[in-house]
Amino acid sequence: MKIRAAVLEEFGQPLVVQDVELAAPKAGEVLVKIKSCGVCHTDLYTASGVDPSGYCDCVLGHEGAGIVEEVGAGVTSVQPGDHVVTLFSPECGECVNCRSGKTNICTAIREQQGQGYLPDGTSRLSRAAGPLRHFMGTSTFAEYTVMPEIALAKVNPEADLDAICLLACGATTGIAAALWKAEVEAGSTVVVFGAGMVGLGAVAGAKLRGAEKIVVVDISDHRLELSKQFGATHTVKGGPNAVAEILDMSDGLGMDYTFEATGIVDVMAQAVESARMGWGLATMLGVAGKGETLDIVPRLLITGRKVQGGSFGGAKGRTHVPQLVDMYMSGELDLDGFVSHRITLDEVNKGFDLMHEQDGIRSVIQFA
Repeated sequence: MKIRAAVLEEFGQPLVVQDVELAAPKAGEVLVKIKSCGVCHTDLYTASGVDPSGYCDCVLGHEGAGIVEEVGAGVTSVQPGDHVVTLFSPECGECVNCRSGKTNICTAIREQQGQGYLPDGTSRLSRAAGPLRHFMGTSTFAEYTVMPEIALAKVNPEADLDAICLLACGATTGIAAALWKAEVEAGSTVVVFGAGMVGLGAVAGAKLRGAEKIVVVDISDHRLELSKQFGATHTVKGGPNAVAEILDMSDGLGMDYTFEATGIVDVMAQAVESARMGWGLATMLGVAGKGETLDIVPRLLITGRKVQGGSFGGAKGRTHVPQLVDMYMSGELDLDGFVSHRITLDEVNKGFDLMHEQDGIRSVIQFA
């Protein structure tokens, strides 16, 4: 079938919205009509050419939500008409990682997904010049996409797709990190570095967990003020003095939980330094640039601090995303407040511009 999609043809250049061909789903695959898609920093990161694993030509986009149109042979967990959230982080339930219960990083389709292909090593996307590669196994900057069954979370059909598409990446990364990766405890102290989509998600998750003090650090006064809407109790202006201010707020000991959501290695170091002596846990959620390294003073670890990463916030997509949708539907979780701009597919590059300008939290592409 012919569809409209946003194609990355050259790193550092605007995406080109054009007609492409999308083949029917094969065994274990699903055709999804995309209704809403967030414009995420990861898309911009890849389009810029900074991502060492990036490639082109491909159809970008991964923060999508839509409706199942058709299923391939053997698909049992979804059927036409189901509402789904796309998952760059699948959950097969059968690979060694899924069975371990120790991680959310499923390995079932990881090798081919990382090269831009579906599990059988081929693409469903093409144009006159030849095949196009998929992006993160999703390619949701498109009217339709074909994805593996194990990379779709079936959700409540009553939920607003503009809001829940954010659970495909940014919102879940922050929320799940607080709920299930760090397991923030009631009455604890938390500091979040970066008040973008991921950081504000961590704020919301810490609030859900009952944290007593939630400090947000950012260089934007507007975002600092906005963070209070999602649960921040205190704010600190980002910069070299941020750690000192946080230590002053915690009797010199640091905070129980810290979250880094900027991708800036100097800020990652601040997140470690701000973690409480004795048991502080620093969770890294931002993606650093190619070749960058994080320097940690060993004494910070010797005196009890711990550091961990959190791909997709530690969420198991098909298990946890439907739970987050239910929390949104019950009023426990504010996702609507994260949507700051609604744009069309033809305006996808405007979404990148708004991100550069730090205008709002998340732009969402709406499809007919």
